[in-house]
Amino acid sequence: MTFELRDRTVVLIGGGSGIGLAVARRVIADGARVVLGGRSRERLDGAVAELGPAARARTVDTADPASVEDFFADIDEVDALLTTAATYTVGTFKDLDPDAARSPFESKFWGQYRVVKAALPRLTADAAVVLVSGAASVRPAGPAAPYIAANAAIEGLARGLAVELAPVRVTAVAPGTVDGNLWAGRPDEARDAAFAHIRREAVLGRPGTEDEIAAAVVHLFTNTYTTGSTLYVDGGYALR
Repeated sequence: MTFELRDRTVVLIGGGSGIGLAVARRVIADGARVVLGGRSRERLDGAVAELGPAARARTVDTADPASVEDFFADIDEVDALLTTAATYTVGTFKDLDPDAARSPFESKFWGQYRVVKAALPRLTADAAVVLVSGAASVRPAGPAAPYIAANAAIEGLARGLAVELAPVRVTAVAPGTVDGNLWAGRPDEARDAAFAHIRREAVLGRPGTEDEIAAAVVHLFTNTYTTGSTLYVDGGYALR
C-alpha cells in the first residue's frame, strides 16, 4: 500500500507559522494542496503568499467548537490533518491557579480533539491524523505537572482513536525543545535556560529545528503501516 501526497488535501491548523508552515512547505513540494487554519489573518495571508496557489487559508479558533465546525464547512475531503495551534500556561502544580492549570488541556488537548471531531465526516478512508504532544510526556523537564499530563493524554488519545477510527491512521508526534517560532516569542532568559538544558540532557546535544519535526510529521502522514504510535523527535532527550 502507498500513500502519496500528490493531489491530496492536507489540513494544517496552526499552519501559518512554525512547524505547521514547515509541514506545508514539504507537502506542497510533494504535490499536495493545503488548507491552513489559524487565528491571525495576517499570518495566514503571509503564509499563503509564500506557498503559492496550492495553499488557501481560513481563520479558526480551536477553543471555539462553532469556529472549528465552520472552518471545515467548505472542505470536501481531508487526506491528512495536523493541529499545532495551542496557547497555554506552564507552571508548577503548587503555584498555578485552576484556570491556568487547565489551559494545556483546554487548548492543546481539547483543541486537537475538537479538530479531529469536526474533520471526521470528511476524512478519507486512508486518511492520516497526526496529533502533537511533547517529549515532556515521558521525561518531565521540570515542575509542570498539568502540561506534562496534557501531553500524555494526547498520546493516549492517539492510541484510542487509532483503534476506533481504523483504517484511518492516527499517530502522535512528540517534539523535544525546538529552536523556532514558539521559543522565539518567549523571554530570552527562559529560552536560554531551555536550550542549555536540552544541550546538556539530549543525546544529540542540541535543540531540534522546525523542519526536522516537519519531516517526522510527513513520515507519519505517508507511512501506511504506522498507527497508534508516538514518534519522539527529541534528539534522544527521552532516553536519559
